[in-house]
Amino acid sequence: MVKTTLLWSAIVASFASISTVLASDSDVLSLTDKTFNEEVLDKDIMLVEFFAPWCGHCKALAPEYELAATELKGKIPLAKVDCTENEAICQEHGVQGYPTMKVFRKGESTEYRGARKHPGIVSYMKKQSLPAVSKLTEPATLKDFKESDRVVVVAYLSTDDKKNNEAFDSLANKLRDDFAFGVVTDEKLAKDDDVKERPALVLYKDFDEKRVDLSGASLNDEDWTNFVKSNSIPLLDQIDGDNFAAYADSGLLLGYAFTENKEDRAKYDELLRPVAEKYKGKINLVHIDASKFGGHAGNVGLKEDAFPAFGIQDLESNAKYPLTVTSEITTETADDFVKGVLSGTIKPSLNSAEVPESNDGPVKVVVGSQFNDIVLDKSKDVFLEVYAPWCGHCKNLAPTWEKLGEQIKGVKNGNVVIAKMDGIDNDIPPEGNMKVEGFPTLKFFKAETNEVVDYSGDRSYEDLVKFINEQVTDKSFKLEVIEPENNDAKADDKNDEPAKSETEAVDHDEL
Repeated sequence: MVKTTLLWSAIVASFASISTVLASDSDVLSLTDKTFNEEVLDKDIMLVEFFAPWCGHCKALAPEYELAATELKGKIPLAKVDCTENEAICQEHGVQGYPTMKVFRKGESTEYRGARKHPGIVSYMKKQSLPAVSKLTEPATLKDFKESDRVVVVAYLSTDDKKNNEAFDSLANKLRDDFAFGVVTDEKLAKDDDVKERPALVLYKDFDEKRVDLSGASLNDEDWTNFVKSNSIPLLDQIDGDNFAAYADSGLLLGYAFTENKEDRAKYDELLRPVAEKYKGKINLVHIDASKFGGHAGNVGLKEDAFPAFGIQDLESNAKYPLTVTSEITTETADDFVKGVLSGTIKPSLNSAEVPESNDGPVKVVVGSQFNDIVLDKSKDVFLEVYAPWCGHCKNLAPTWEKLGEQIKGVKNGNVVIAKMDGIDNDIPPEGNMKVEGFPTLKFFKAETNEVVDYSGDRSYEDLVKFINEQVTDKSFKLEVIEPENNDAKADDKNDEPAKSETEAVDHDEL
């Protein structure tokens, strides 16, 4: 027994020794409250991760961060700060969650907006280290630049073309976090690269058609930002948390092909690729791993356990369009479906609870199918709460919301309605012009115009009364404060709960 214990102690000691060696060999610099300023403030550029050892997202990031640090070693330093041991420096830099990543330039910081996988970190930091526009004067320099990242943008301009030079500088500064920009002013270098006329804008990429040109009259007519964003997204790529933002930023509808295995993905790739090419620039089509992100199917109006499946989502309005067919999907049915959604002939699918048999209470109950009739009734102001049955903040607000409803119902000729809607069982139609990103969400819809005013203040009874009096269309209407109540929701109840079900948070990954 003693020998076993000693042997186990030796093994533990050996692993501890190995861990120490591995830690010392790390290319990620560990910073503390004492060393932070000395190591960071004089650097031209540095990426710093603020983390907590117990944070699951930090643990997932760690190996990717190490790989990125090794690849960027000697070029761009990567560092980390354990905020459980170095609270002062983390508070000084406004760290409120983990991991927080910041890019430092001579001590000035900006938020890191890139992916959290090793290639994405490397790509993002390389772009950050470049000037907004790189001057490309030699064939070798141009070749290296074109191969430096997955997507790069090169303008072929004349030095005296002030208008387009300024426009390109503006584009580069606007999108420098996402893309690398270079400019060629040498006419021979442009011709050698098969640029037949200047000015021209060329997007080089390592996927699909490899190169997209914009020149001549189209250069003046095209929105340069839209040209870069729409052409930098691959046809039918696999979507996940790392690239979701690029699709959201494009402003286009997003069509998802949910599949669970390689065979179904290959099948859907073949039948959807012609559709993706045909409607490029109008909608993005993607593959999504249903085994990981099956919970997202509900956001597209699809069943969460019936795959393969295809549906479209409007990320701006959250409108969803599930493709429902009695037989297997084909290229023709997918084409007709996409065309119908884009043209507006296919209407979005709305989840709606049953219309209540009686709806005469102080708080009007709203369901999806009656949203327009009740909330968008232009003869009345409507103060709407969107809640979730499981939301603790919503439960705290409930008695105050009921009290407001009772008080307003007692006002003669009052054209103000206090309403509530279950945000889990009901969808908001696009005409509602609102997003629900947390619970409770409070919105005031004004009579006559349907103008939507967000409420983000203290949820106390007194503050809600004050807000109503400020927003009512009929200025002769005035709600009096009856008396304060100790159990009202107070200002510390300001952290909304995320707009997803508890089961979804547990059972499914998020995009």
